[in-house]
Amino acid sequence: MTAKNKTATKKITKRKPVKASRKKTKSNIIEHPRSSALIFNNRELGWLNFNLRVLAEAEDSKNPLLERVRFLSISSTNLDEFFMKRVGGLKRQVAYGVSAKSSDGQTPEMQLEMIRKRLQPMLKKQLDLAEHLVKEIGAHGCKLVSYPSLTASEKKWIKSYFLRNIFPVLTPLSVDPGHPFPFISNLSTSLGVAIATPQSPDDLLFARIKIPRVLNQWVQIESATGYKGSEKWIHLIDIIKEHLNELFPEMIVQGHILFRVSRNADSDREEEDVEDLLSMIEEELRQRRFAEIVRMEIGQCTLPWLKEYLMSQLELKDDDIFPLSAQYDLADLSSLVSQLNWPSNKYLPWNPVMPIGLSDPHFTIFGAIKKQDILLHHPYESFSDSVEKFIRDASEDPDVLAIKMTLYRTGDNSPFIKALIYAAEVGKQVVCLIELKARFDEERNIYWAQELENAGVHVVYGVVGFKTHSKTALVVRKESDQVRCYAHIGTGNYNVSTSRYYTDLGLLTCDERITSELVEFFNYLTGKSLKQDYQHLVLAPVNMFRKMKDLIDREKDHAFNKRPSLIMAKFNNMEENDISLALYEASQATVPIHIIVRGFCCIKVNVKGVSETIQVQSTIGRFLEHSRIFYFRNGKIDPIDGDFYIGSADWMYRNLHARVEALCPIYDRDLKAKLWNILQLYWNDTKQTWVMKSDASYEKKTKADVKASGLLPVQEELMHQSKLAVQAHEEKLKATLEAELIEQQKR
Repeated sequence: MTAKNKTATKKITKRKPVKASRKKTKSNIIEHPRSSALIFNNRELGWLNFNLRVLAEAEDSKNPLLERVRFLSISSTNLDEFFMKRVGGLKRQVAYGVSAKSSDGQTPEMQLEMIRKRLQPMLKKQLDLAEHLVKEIGAHGCKLVSYPSLTASEKKWIKSYFLRNIFPVLTPLSVDPGHPFPFISNLSTSLGVAIATPQSPDDLLFARIKIPRVLNQWVQIESATGYKGSEKWIHLIDIIKEHLNELFPEMIVQGHILFRVSRNADSDREEEDVEDLLSMIEEELRQRRFAEIVRMEIGQCTLPWLKEYLMSQLELKDDDIFPLSAQYDLADLSSLVSQLNWPSNKYLPWNPVMPIGLSDPHFTIFGAIKKQDILLHHPYESFSDSVEKFIRDASEDPDVLAIKMTLYRTGDNSPFIKALIYAAEVGKQVVCLIELKARFDEERNIYWAQELENAGVHVVYGVVGFKTHSKTALVVRKESDQVRCYAHIGTGNYNVSTSRYYTDLGLLTCDERITSELVEFFNYLTGKSLKQDYQHLVLAPVNMFRKMKDLIDREKDHAFNKRPSLIMAKFNNMEENDISLALYEASQATVPIHIIVRGFCCIKVNVKGVSETIQVQSTIGRFLEHSRIFYFRNGKIDPIDGDFYIGSADWMYRNLHARVEALCPIYDRDLKAKLWNILQLYWNDTKQTWVMKSDASYEKKTKADVKASGLLPVQEELMHQSKLAVQAHEEKLKATLEAELIEQQKR
């Protein structure tokens, strides 16, 4: 590829897609207050409520012990991201003097104060849970110990371990006239140490020791030390603290402090006139390393001077300081869980089943898709035997002419990247849109984009001003009768790792109604297509907002005319005022509205005269809920005959107006029945599901809330049903083969 052509793939022509107005619009039923706590929940508090539901899983003794520990760890990493993205964004608004209010009428300053108040009990709960779970782990034979509790022989072993395995890796950085205060990287845990010379013990110097992530954070004390019948583990931080004198020989260690910083990951970039998006993202990554600190967590501090010194050097205020929930990063508990070989204290392993439509050995994957549309449900059905196979087989099939994909987060060592590179090397037309702005995955995506370009893949970086979040793949294949297109449209990323524990849906189809418009969609992404009149695909920012509002309004009309009406939506988060207002109008027309949301939801329930038919539920379990389903009954007697859509978008302003998204209609009635079953299982679950109350808090659903069904928790029930479906299919195939043999014998 020439330098000129390479640059051309990076340049994106600035375009003006149709965007919905955020201006106040008149409502026939209710007024349209843009910022009102009367009809909108606060997004940030909704997110913190979600994290409380995660913490509740750590509390729940019905969950396996080590899974409870993992949930506690997840709650901590969730808070890290919350501070980097949400708190960082609010603090930047305050610094810039932005006074714009949230949907519920709160200024950035008011929201920061609300967050701080809500965080205090959450952090206390994390600490209490950490102490409780550590005791439970100890009762099962794994003792998490502190250095003072060790025997003399164990301390001797620890010192030897420190000198051999830890000491060479550590790099103390002292501050003096010749050494400036060191840079403190994001989410790094450090020990601040006050040291002095024997001649001047009151003249304190500061030194920083970064806790290295390249080492195991938990060290198992060998049984040779004499400890019998159990396991002892000690944290790396504890070992380093006890051997500070080894790092500062001939100096006096006067005290130490454990601290951790979180930096702002919210971006204020302006990219409307940026011609080289790759260069801009690379520059942003460099700047992010030095972004302002939005939180400093402090653990054990044996000398108050150290805290004061850090706050002064890092220019922090009291409001920026938070307590560490333990004397280590709670996220480290996940690595401990991985090291413990306790299968009885973990979830039973789940092996995804082969998708039924792809199980017939007589068909290639393209033959199977040509026979019927295939709806995939991960991780219950195998991702590697379906989506991964679809792209891998396309790269190897000599009749495939072209492969086009959008990649948002694909992971390390991705088989999709390998397949695309191979396809390009053997002469196929390969186009890959890589979203460089996928937050926290930018570096990985830049690397893969360059690898793909080097292999001859046509790489583009999306539409300026919009993240490309859609999950789409198109395969163009030469067949005997024609050139046929095959497509995959999904709700989740093309990521093998997350496919094992994210719930997602995907459609494999060669239906020309879908594939012909997907061809146009890729032309929009890579060229200058301004097509607006899509009849089947629902795309943002082209027609998705308008289509969603039209579908909601249609249900309202059905209810007015006494026809069956129902709206069901399952997604991750919700914050779009106009969609909320449309739902309120539909609710006042008596349309039943059932929302299944994983995270935050800014719509209010049970507001008299506004949202009395709206119910919101949330499911938390071993798998991260990530699938998006939208259902509209459309006046049909049999609910399965209603309209179903799956795809990449939530009902969020960013998804509907500021991202490139794709929803796909489901036309096959058998697949509609599968989706209806999924929605009903979630809605009627009484074991893993929470119900939103009118004050925006959630309470665990009970059997009294619905008719007792005797079903397993919804995710377990879906695993169970997947197995049963495969067994039934195998029995049907066996019966068919036996019937064919009997028929042959008769002949």
